Amino acid sequence: MTRPPSAAQRRVIDAADPVSGRLRGTPAQVAALVRLGLAFRHPRPPHDHFLTPAGHRLRAGDTPERERTGTAAPAAEDRVFAARVGGEESAVDGPARAREVHSAWQGLLELRRMTNRDGATDRPCAWERTHLVRAAALALEASGQPPEGPAAAGYRVRATPQPEAVAVYAPAGEPLRACAAALERAGWQTGEYTEPRTRTRHLLASPRRV
Repeated sequence: MTRPPSAAQRRVIDAADPVSGRLRGTPAQVAALVRLGLAFRHPRPPHDHFLTPAGHRLRAGDTPERERTGTAAPAAEDRVFAARVGGEESAVDGPARAREVHSAWQGLLELRRMTNRDGATDRPCAWERTHLVRAAALALEASGQPPEGPAAAGYRVRATPQPEAVAVYAPAGEPLRACAAALERAGWQTGEYTEPRTRTRHLLASPRRV
């Protein structure tokens, strides 16, 4: 999302179905939300429009605290949720972050339900296959796995040359096994490997298709 939605667009988001995220608005309004990355057009008839995970997060987040208190609103970039891939130099934790992660994961499950051909929520959808690192990181963070920080051990998710595969690094032993279990519960398939040059143990994870 490159800019915040207008007041009229926000009203359309707030009026979306609370469970499915189905939108009711004019063609121009929903098209604008699609361009902002807050909605998508369902591929099957009647081709209704639904909130994306970002749209669900915006709807669930209500008005930012700084707007309610009259202080300056944050930049649009500051309000965009991003799952932690590990290795971030700074991060804010606490109840607000936990709510953001939970909302993002619920939105992703709804996106799976709406876009997987059979409506399944137990395996990744097309969006996740085109955003592998972000999708795997969200699955890990939503499961409660800690990302690597400046002074804390945890997972790191990185892209690989292999199609539909990411590398997940974590301390060897139980932390790495816990990451594998979390990804498998989220519909990914994993395998544990050793890098030939560094002898570092890591996971290769791919979205499960069936």
